[in-house]
Amino acid sequence: MPSTVVHLAVGAVVAAALLGDEFDRRSVAVVLAATAIPDIDTFAGLYLQGAHRALLHTLVLPAVAGAVLTYDTRVRTASRLHARWGPRGVRVAWVALAALLLGGILPDLMTNGVNAFYPLYDRFLTVDGELLLSNQRGVVQTFVDLSADPERTTQNTHYWTGVDPSPGAEPENVERIFPVVRSGFQLLVVVLGAFTLGARFWEER
Repeated sequence: MPSTVVHLAVGAVVAAALLGDEFDRRSVAVVLAATAIPDIDTFAGLYLQGAHRALLHTLVLPAVAGAVLTYDTRVRTASRLHARWGPRGVRVAWVALAALLLGGILPDLMTNGVNAFYPLYDRFLTVDGELLLSNQRGVVQTFVDLSADPERTTQNTHYWTGVDPSPGAEPENVERIFPVVRSGFQLLVVVLGAFTLGARFWEER
């Protein structure tokens, strides 16, 4: 599974690409904080069965936040966010929302899955597969698979973390592993995020 470091690397790319003239240390910190929000449910999993990758990894979270932002900045006559923080606050908020979705939730959806519509629908879903063009089989895709799979819900699914390696009480000598990068591709993402953010900061000197 992607570590928080990998999530933050994706958030860094989003920040560097979308903050525009509002790019500075403070706005980047806000965007990266939004990126890290979903992983907080790791700690909720200690007290609530199946909460990790469900409570804050749900697509309902960015959908609700996006609806609130849209109402405040596009529908209301006078935006509270704009009145308090000006155009900068509006841009940073939208970029933070994009980072929450693209960096915080989607990497996990594509690696072992998340409870995508929790609490409206309690089932863990994974978007994983391949898309091929074959001279004999034509277009081949395995992202959509309707084969019968046992339903994974908060009641029967546990994602291990260094905080909560296994369901229930842990033995005193349990090994706690906190992943940083778990593949060459994840290392590439981390390097890309660090390089992109560093290049933007260098330009803004």
